[in-house]
Formats: sequence, C-alpha cells, structure tokens
Amino acid sequence: MSSKETESAGAPDVADRDRNPRMILGAAKEVETVEDASPEDRGTLARTPNGDGGGGGSRGPTTPTMHRRMEPEDHSKTLGKVKKRITGNMLFVVLMTTGTNVLILSVPLYLFQISDRVLTSRSIDTLVMLTVVIVGAIVIQAMLDAIRRFVLMRTAVDVATRLGSPVLSAAAQASLHSNGREYQVLGDLQTLRGFLVSGTLLSFLDVPFTPFFILAIFLIHPHLGMIVIATAMLLALLAFINQKITSEGFKEANTAQVRANLHLDSMARNSQIINAMAMIPEAVRIWGTDTASSLKAQVRAQDRNILTASASRMFRLMAQIGMLGWGAWLALDGQMTGGMVIAASIVAGRALAPIEGSIEGWNSYLMARGAYERVANLLNRSARRNDKLRLPNPEGRVDVERLLFVPAGTKNVVLNALTFTIGAGETLAIIGNSGAGKTTLGKMLVGSILPTSGAVRLDLMDLRNWDPRQLGEIVGYLPQDVQLFPGTIKANIARMRNDASDEAIYRAAMLADVHDMIADLPQGYETMVAADGAPLSGGQKQRIGLARAFFGDPKFLVLDEPNSNLDTHGDAALVRALGHARDNRITTIVITQKPAILTAVDKIMVLDSGHISMFGWRDKILKQLAERRAARQTASTDKMPPLEGAPA
Repeated sequence: MSSKETESAGAPDVADRDRNPRMILGAAKEVETVEDASPEDRGTLARTPNGDGGGGGSRGPTTPTMHRRMEPEDHSKTLGKVKKRITGNMLFVVLMTTGTNVLILSVPLYLFQISDRVLTSRSIDTLVMLTVVIVGAIVIQAMLDAIRRFVLMRTAVDVATRLGSPVLSAAAQASLHSNGREYQVLGDLQTLRGFLVSGTLLSFLDVPFTPFFILAIFLIHPHLGMIVIATAMLLALLAFINQKITSEGFKEANTAQVRANLHLDSMARNSQIINAMAMIPEAVRIWGTDTASSLKAQVRAQDRNILTASASRMFRLMAQIGMLGWGAWLALDGQMTGGMVIAASIVAGRALAPIEGSIEGWNSYLMARGAYERVANLLNRSARRNDKLRLPNPEGRVDVERLLFVPAGTKNVVLNALTFTIGAGETLAIIGNSGAGKTTLGKMLVGSILPTSGAVRLDLMDLRNWDPRQLGEIVGYLPQDVQLFPGTIKANIARMRNDASDEAIYRAAMLADVHDMIADLPQGYETMVAADGAPLSGGQKQRIGLARAFFGDPKFLVLDEPNSNLDTHGDAALVRALGHARDNRITTIVITQKPAILTAVDKIMVLDSGHISMFGWRDKILKQLAERRAARQTASTDKMPPLEGAPA
C-alpha cells in the first residue's frame, strides 16, 4: 500500500513522528522491546498493537520498525513448553509432598514416645521437649502442605493462561471444517485447572509414599505390616476394577453432554426463530434427550464408582480394626507395647487413605485425562503457521484456478473446476439459482474454507501463503448471515481493534455510505449493539457489516447478498458504495439475486450447479440472459394449448 493510502487510514508517517517527541519515544521503546524479546515471544509482540502498528490499515514502507515478521508458530510446541513447566512445578510439589509425608510420622511417634517413655519414666522434661519438637514438626508440615497447594494453584492458572490463546486460535481454525464444537475445548482447560487444585491430585501424589508407611509398620511388627500389605493390594484391585467398569460410562456421559451443549448453543443463536415459530417444545426435547443420555450414563458409572469407593472404605476400616485387635493380642503376649499399637494404627490409616481418595476421585481423573487428550489433539491438529512474507503494495488481482470443493464425508461436488480471473479494481457480480455454490465460492475467495483442490490467488499468491494478518487487513468480507459483536458501532466497524483511529472508522463508514444512517442514531457511533444486533434492524446490521468490510483500506471485497435486507434507499446506498470501491480501485465480488446491483458491476458470472455457465463483461452477459429468457418465454408460449372458443 502506498504512503498516501496509509496516511488516509489514520496511520502516522515519519514526518508526524519528527514533530511529536512522544511518538519518537514510543517508537524507540517499541523497537527496544521487540528486539530484546526472546524468539518465542517476538511473534506475540508482532501481533500486539505496538507490534503491527495498528492504525486500521496496512503499513507502508515509511514505517519499517512498526512491523516485525511473525516467528513460526507451532501449537504442539506450545503444548510441549507448557508440559515442561508443569513437570518442573510438579517435581517441586513432589519434593514438598515428600517432606509432608515424612513429617506426618511425627504424630504417631509422639504418641509412641508418650506411651512407652513419658508415662513409664514420669519425666516432665522429656514431655516438654517432645512436645516442642512435635509442634515444630507440625508447623513445618503445614507450611510445606500450604506451599505445594500454592504451587499447584499457580500451575493451574499458568496452564489456563498459556494454553488459552493457542486453544482458541486452534479452535477457530478447526471450526472452519466442522460445526464449531472445537470451541468447547476451552471448557476442557477449566477441567484441567480444576483437577490441578483438587484433592484427588494430592491423593495421587501421596500414593507413592504408601510403601514408606508400610515399611514403618513393618518395623513396628511384621504381622501388622502384612495386614496393611494385604489391604493395600485389595484396594489396588478395587481401583483397577473401578477403572474398568466406569471409564466407558463416563466417556459416554461426556460425549452426550457435548452434544447437549452444542444444541444449547444453537438454541441461543436461534432464540428468536424458536419463539416465533413455537419450536420451544421440540428444542427442549432434543436438548433433553442428549442431557438424559448423559445423566443416565453418568449415574450408571457413578453408581459403580460409589460402590467400589464404599467397599474400599469398608476394607480400610476393617484393616484398622484388625490391626488394633491383633495388636492388642500381641501386646497381651508381650511382643509390643500399647503405644506401638496406636502408632501403627495411625500410620496404617495414613498409608491407605491416599488409595481410598484416589478411588473416590477416579471420575475427576478420567475427566481431566479426557480433557487433556482433547486439548492435545486440537493443538496437534492445528495448522502450523510459518513465517510469511508481507507483500508490499497489494493491488487486488484475483485468479481462481480449477477450484474444486467436495464437503468432507460426502461425494457431492459443490464447485467443479472453476477458473476465472478478475483484474485489480474490477467489480464482478455472481448470480445463479439457490444451491449453485455461490456462498461456498465466496467463502473460498476470502480463505474461510479451503478447496478440495485448486487455488485462489490474490496478486498471484495463493491465499494460504499470505501472512494471515496482512491478508485480513486487505480483505473485506460481508457474509450472508451478518453477525455483529457486542459493543459499540464504532468498535464493530473497526473490527474490534483497540488501535483503530477515528479517521479510519469514518473513512470506512463513508466508503460504505452508512455515515448518514449512523448519524441518525441517538448515540451515533457510540450506539451499543447487543449479541443479536439489537437495537439495529436487519438492514442496518447489514450496512454496518458493509462498513466493517470497508475498514482498513481493503484491496479485495467479497459481499455475499449485501442487499438481502435492504430497502430502496439501502439499495441506492449500496450502489454508491460499489462506486466508491471502483473509484478506490478495490476489487469487488458481489453475490446477489437482485438485478438492481448488476448496473454497478463490470463483469457478471452465472453459476449453475457448481459450474460457470456464463462469464464476461456486464453488457454482453445481460444481453445473453435476455436472449435466453426470451427464448424460454417463446418456447413456453408455443407449448400452451389454445384458449377454449378461440380460432384455431
């Protein structure tokens, strides 16, 4: 883009910086920040307002320090870095857990010493000294336990922070080829975060220290140690059985719940249709079917989990009773003292409690494991973003080469070997019957879906080889179903960019010929728009979407049914907007069914069942269409039978 175009988009040039000391200081600070950053963080800086320069338009050659080439981005490597950080934190937590479990032995040792030494020697000094030492050990144990919980909490926050953006980015890419269910993986991050701070994870961390406690019981008496070993093996068997009989049920419940959540999202998006056409019972029935399936599977699996957990608790309590009874018999036989019996019972409870806690929390572990697998699969499947060259001064020429599209899982050919070229600054209208593939072609022209084969080239470069940020800046797209974001009209026109200048927003509104409409609103550009577009009408939403497409001095526009909700005045404004696009040499493709727009285009393409039946200059195609229509009318008249009573 030329420096003149950059200036019109609201971007400051070098001369402005020379006159403004603050801008010079900001630019110097920016260069220092980017150059001092680590290689893995430069890509993030390049996407921030200071990294890409903002201003609502593409950067010209006069501001070379405002853009930094994005480093290669691989979400699988991001996941690997997070796993390394988690591993380091978990090693520290294991160290704290080791100290905690060792110091837990202080209480049974205290009871053992009081029973076997203090009470027999009646020494107050020994009692005071033991109490001081044990109190100190308990304080240290509490501190270590608090520290490991603090570390786990911050690890959970770190996971959500570092993986949130990559997961959302990967979900946005994957949603182009699905129904958007990948966005629910963001909820899986919350599941992982909850597991990292749960008591179940602490139980899992305590399980490896069970042999240490069993060894301590063996030192007290081998018979008691054998009782604990037998109980631990029985609890381990119950844990294995629990995993086998509950994993499928919980997996089925999660799958059904995902379907119910997707249907719930669909109900939220189509709430007006549901209410207007009395579809609430049907919508609730579909949601209820999936929810009921989820609840049934969850109850079935949870019942089994409860049974195994109850059995494990019963065996643990029976083991402690057995140890106390057998220990009392050994004490009566003179093989051990009463203090040893009490100490062994406390240590046995500590040895078996983590196993019982792990069984009770097995559902949480399965959910967390499933959540991690979905996050990892999404990040590993996401496309790797390589370092792309930003092309200078894009013009807007479009070349489509043998474009073929067959939806995944079907054999239906939507587009079949389309080939055509549009020169820079030209305007093309695509017309055709419903189902001809017009909307699919429009999505492919802006890169929102990828072709099965063939290529769409902008300035001779395949769309897949463009820098994503630059491509977004020079492409404007108005979809058939216009959706606005919650926020002001100004923010929606600016594509929600915080660094957009008022000049760039005003220019987009003028190019789209919507400034007068916005000025008539009570709050003007500051009018708040809800998620459903209220308080704007359908036509007003469409015109705001058109202004959003014009934002940032695009070089290529694709407008899908831009006048489907417009009145006569809106149609006239759209024609003027197309004239503005032609005056600014913006290559424009309009998908339309209204003949009023055809007078404002240079070329016309007629799609028929995924094929190009006509393509050429406007006047020529209109003449051919008129001749075809006249021929059909003549043929229809010839086939009509004569009226009754009319002369033959």
